[in-house]
Amino acid sequence: MIRVALPTAASAIPRSISTSVGESISKNQEEEIKRVWRKADAVCFDVDSTVCQDEGIDELAAYLGVGEAVANVTRTAMNGNARFREALAARLQVMKPNHEQLEHFVNITKPKLTVGIRELIGRLHARGTHVYLVSGGFRRLILPVAELLGIDKSRIYANEILFDKQGNYHGFDTSELTSDSGSKETGKPAVIALLKRKYQYKTVVMVGDGATDAEAAPPADAFIGFGGNVVREGVKARAKWYVTDFDVLRKDLEHDDSDDE
Repeated sequence: MIRVALPTAASAIPRSISTSVGESISKNQEEEIKRVWRKADAVCFDVDSTVCQDEGIDELAAYLGVGEAVANVTRTAMNGNARFREALAARLQVMKPNHEQLEHFVNITKPKLTVGIRELIGRLHARGTHVYLVSGGFRRLILPVAELLGIDKSRIYANEILFDKQGNYHGFDTSELTSDSGSKETGKPAVIALLKRKYQYKTVVMVGDGATDAEAAPPADAFIGFGGNVVREGVKARAKWYVTDFDVLRKDLEHDDSDDE
């Protein structure tokens, strides 16, 4: 009689096979996001640290001479898990930009576009894909960015700083969807839901570097994490497809989905 040694329960599944299964699941998830990306009829991009290399509110704060003070307020707000709207209000209260200061800053500052974004958006436009800029930043700072990228100002969803009749800071418009986050009724999820209702888009993709971008899916059909300017590990962990170069997204648009069938 021939005796055959059977593996014990603990060793029944070799570690290498188990790892391969995990990698296979991850790869399949990435491929699914890629298929959604290629058929998107609308793409929403975050602006700060995504479309642009820097953070607009930080640059404005530095121009106003309160960069470090605003950074301290931001850290305090984040450590206390403050809502986005509360953190935004606290930072603006330190900055209190008047209308003249804001306009001067915009006029002397050239947007620092992320490498490859101009070509990517140009390719999306050529395909007939509608492109939106969806940001928790300020519309006035984003308008020059949109102009450089050939995006109509009606496709900007961002926050609005308010001024009184003398041009002094008078708060911000809390009716803007982007003035808060943390639920599907506010922030980027609400913007994408609005776009779907208003324009009947079948497939919308959100691209960004932050947690407020990741929370947009759903209702976004896919979220693509971007780490070309700053890598946020929590966001990277949540993204089924994470890229650090916009050329990766542009080149993937050349892929023929029939190859997958």
